[in-house]
Amino acid sequence: MAEIHHVEEIARVLEGRATGRDSYVDASWRRCVELYGMDPTRNEPAHIVTESEFRAHREQADWMIGAARSSLQSLFRQVAGQNYVLLLTDAKGVCVDFFGDELFVDELRGAGLYLGSNWSEDIAGTCGVGACIVTGEPVTVHQDDHFGNAHTALSCTSAPIYDSLGQLAAVLDISLLRSPGPKSSQNLAMSLATASARRVEMANLMATSRREWVLRLSSSPEFLDVDPEAAISLDGSGRVIGATRAAMRMLSAGESLIGTQIDSLLGLSVDDLPDLMRDRPTEERVVALEDGGALFGHAIAPQAPRRAHAGATRTRKNAYGGVLATLTGGDPALSRVLTQAERLAQTQVPLMICGESGCGKTKLARAIHMASRRGGFLALDCAGLGDGDLRDALSSQSGQGTLLLRRIEDLHPDVARSLAGYLDLHPDLRPISTSGLARTDLMAQENIPSALYFRLAGAVLELPPLRERQDLGWLIDRLLRRGSGGEMRLTPSARAELLARDWPGNLRELGNVLDVACALAETTVIDLPDLPAAPEETRENLDLEAVLDACNWNMARAARRLGVNRSTVLRRVRKAGLRVPD
Repeated sequence: MAEIHHVEEIARVLEGRATGRDSYVDASWRRCVELYGMDPTRNEPAHIVTESEFRAHREQADWMIGAARSSLQSLFRQVAGQNYVLLLTDAKGVCVDFFGDELFVDELRGAGLYLGSNWSEDIAGTCGVGACIVTGEPVTVHQDDHFGNAHTALSCTSAPIYDSLGQLAAVLDISLLRSPGPKSSQNLAMSLATASARRVEMANLMATSRREWVLRLSSSPEFLDVDPEAAISLDGSGRVIGATRAAMRMLSAGESLIGTQIDSLLGLSVDDLPDLMRDRPTEERVVALEDGGALFGHAIAPQAPRRAHAGATRTRKNAYGGVLATLTGGDPALSRVLTQAERLAQTQVPLMICGESGCGKTKLARAIHMASRRGGFLALDCAGLGDGDLRDALSSQSGQGTLLLRRIEDLHPDVARSLAGYLDLHPDLRPISTSGLARTDLMAQENIPSALYFRLAGAVLELPPLRERQDLGWLIDRLLRRGSGGEMRLTPSARAELLARDWPGNLRELGNVLDVACALAETTVIDLPDLPAAPEETRENLDLEAVLDACNWNMARAARRLGVNRSTVLRRVRKAGLRVPD
């Protein structure tokens, strides 16, 4: 009879507390009775693990404690005046870190709101941490929601923390010894807990991804650089190797992203990440979603070189890495330039980048700036730049930074004469200049005093024109992916036509041609009629056969005479349909 009476008493307690109970709390209560055989009328103290057990739990969670510490300290400063206590538990529910008022330590320890307390559901019954572990979602277990009578005065709000592989790693709990009656009084605690858990996941991802690309995402440009909502880390081939929980929900409805290629999730590839770095305004860093929506992205380059991605040549032996490695598909001439750029990036040496219009001078300058890890990036167009404009721009700069002077040959003589003096006043500002002229032609410019030239050209990097690059096919594929989100492809004849062109407008012209072709193509396949016509042939092209005849069809000699690479001559020969005479 005593046993029957006890069961009836449990049933009455269950029914009495059922009013207004959330579904997860109701399910937890029933598990406690049916699975764990617990008694809701019990008034047992919190379970504290032994000292040796606590050390083991804390050692295993040490990496997460390190990632969470800063966020927990910041959160505690926000809630300390309201008598909240913060707990960080491991995935098993054992408290491994604690923030609370030392004046109430004994009371907190008695309530289990202290180091070493075990808040797993099978030990503590229905509680914030236990319910959070079971559901994997943020929860508030308020007063009578708790299973055991010992905890019915508490209000506990818990948020899960996931590791970068999507596994539950910890729980952040905000608790009150004595709280107001309405459960809605803990809505602010819920917001603070979930926001802090998100920041802990972000900090952990950043700490474990220093040698990989990281793409941070936000639905608003205002918070992109300071408090992004989600992040993923990528290997060199663009495969997701880590993600925050918010990223998994944002990009794949909660399913794991690990192993997924970025271009199947977003309208970009790993080669496009340099365009999303901090030196560009946040509102311009737009990332297209598969459903037609858009986010704002902040890409962070690897902090150390790693093996080149699959798109690059396997014979590359130079050491350049990170953002610089994304600028080539293995062209030998450009690879040599990038090797030099990588070594010079960490120095104070002023740089001059020369090359034809549209060959990527500004992009290389930005990449060097990012590789240097310097502060601000100030870009000025020399054409039309007045002395007052220059003075005002430089006066706003402080600390280490990079000054990009575009098309230095267009600098007004009066500004050129004062530029060196301004640079002397800003010794921490490293100048990088670009020019559409060759080095020898630039030195002959009357508006550039020799003293200024040598002040700006500590080292000169000369970019090859597109017609001389051996990675043209790689560039076509990269720009096509960027422009179409990976949806468009080229027929063999269209690709052959693009490979045979001379590209006097270089990368800018190539990008425009592909954009036009994507717009004109009626299907996802770009064919010859979809390509805009090539510009008029140059005189060298018109006289190609005569030059070849004069060189006895020796391609190397003809290339030297025309001032181009042998591969360019071969492309022109194929395009013109010429054949070696019998």
